[in-house]
Amino acid sequence: MSGPTVHISFQEELLCQIDDVARMESRSCSELIREAARLYLERKRRWQGLFDLGSKAGAKAKLTEADLAAEIKAVRKRGKATRGSAICMSDSCATSRWRRR
Repeated sequence: MSGPTVHISFQEELLCQIDDVARMESRSCSELIREAARLYLERKRRWQGLFDLGSKAGAKAKLTEADLAAEIKAVRKRGKATRGSAICMSDSCATSRWRRR
C-alpha cells in the first residue's frame, strides 16, 4: 500500500501482542494496525451517530439531563439494565454472551 509513512511508538508488551497477532494471521504489522485504526474510527462514527440521535430525540421531547438521570436510575432500580438482556446490534458480534437468550 502506498501512502504517507507514519512513525509511532508502542509499549513493548503491546508491540509484542501486535507482532503475535500479525504472525498468526499471516499479515504485516502495518496491515493489522491499519485495520485496527479503521475499526476504531468506524466505531467512533457509529457511537457519535447514536449520541446525535439521542440528543435530537431528547431535544424533541424537551428532556433535561435530570430527566435522563431519573429514568436511568428507575430502569436500574427495576433491574432491567443487566447483561443478560443486552442485544448485540452488530452482525459482527463475536460472543454470544451479549445476545438475548
